[in-house]
Amino acid sequence: MQDFLDAFFNFEILAEAWPILLDGLLQTVLLSCVVVPLGLFGGVILALLSTSRRRWLRMVLIAWVDVFRSLPPLVLLVFVYAGLPFAGLEVSAFTAVAIGFFLNTGAYYGEILRAGIESVPAGQMEAARSLGLSRARAMRLVVLPQAVRNVLPDLISNTLEVVKLTSIAAVVALPELLFQARQAQSVTYNATPIMAAAVAYFILLWPVVRLLSRLENRQIARRG
Repeated sequence: MQDFLDAFFNFEILAEAWPILLDGLLQTVLLSCVVVPLGLFGGVILALLSTSRRRWLRMVLIAWVDVFRSLPPLVLLVFVYAGLPFAGLEVSAFTAVAIGFFLNTGAYYGEILRAGIESVPAGQMEAARSLGLSRARAMRLVVLPQAVRNVLPDLISNTLEVVKLTSIAAVVALPELLFQARQAQSVTYNATPIMAAAVAYFILLWPVVRLLSRLENRQIARRG
């Protein structure tokens, strides 16, 4: 038992590794605060464009969403980071991660919001237009708020996955939490930094998980 504790829960090693783990945690929080709004922004644009009456535009959007939902995020990230320099665009690791997540998570958010918009009865748009609102204002003030409420649990669930997925930024040497934990592990030959990173992720995301459960239960109760 003592060997297990020494290998996974060694507080002496944790004290030594804590400064770089804290730096990694702050980097993860910063990265999440950038990529989640970027993904939501891209998703809103895709969802709104999907309501266009132009068939060719809808077909282009379908292809766009299918491509970026099908590509593994890790492959997309490596392609952006290693491929853009060949096009004459030098980007930092942080920028590459932001672009990759914008393309990937924007497609997922877009599909969720599109489903939310389609769940709003068509009469809501017609009623708003009859009051003199333009189509754009009716969508922004009437339809979109209801759509977001209808799919809020799905949006939060996807956001959880996005935050956890930021750990793949380690592949381009961005010093987020998992990258720093693995660096500390390689120096100490001990799994304690990895366990500390797992605990940090749990503390960071557990309140959101509880919020998601409450929203899901509330939706079930409303439907019942």
